[in-house]
Amino acid sequence: MKDRPVRIKPVFWMASSRKDLKAFPKVVQSDVGYALFAAQRGEEYRSVKALKGFGGRSVLEIVAPHDGDTYRAVYTVKFEDAVYVLHAFQKKSTKGIATPQREIDLIRRRLADAEQHYKGRQN
Repeated sequence: MKDRPVRIKPVFWMASSRKDLKAFPKVVQSDVGYALFAAQRGEEYRSVKALKGFGGRSVLEIVAPHDGDTYRAVYTVKFEDAVYVLHAFQKKSTKGIATPQREIDLIRRRLADAEQHYKGRQN
């Protein structure tokens, strides 16, 4: 029995997420790239976890520590045939590990924009 070829989902970048990722150190960009490629294949990379407050595992966060800093890229696999990168940022909070509320609010807005984009692609 032959294995079915893996379908690679396209990636859509919301707002400044791609530009923001390109400002990260090269090693972090590479780590995020591997994680996104896994998502395109329907898999989950080792540095990915569910982002709290979004219910379940439809909004995921890539955590990439580097040189004492922590970089994050947030994406959604909510849509069957696409991966949407919602946000990429350097976590600067010194209070715990929680994602700052302003970042969560931005992610929520971009998730709504991704939903609109996805609906537009279906027509």
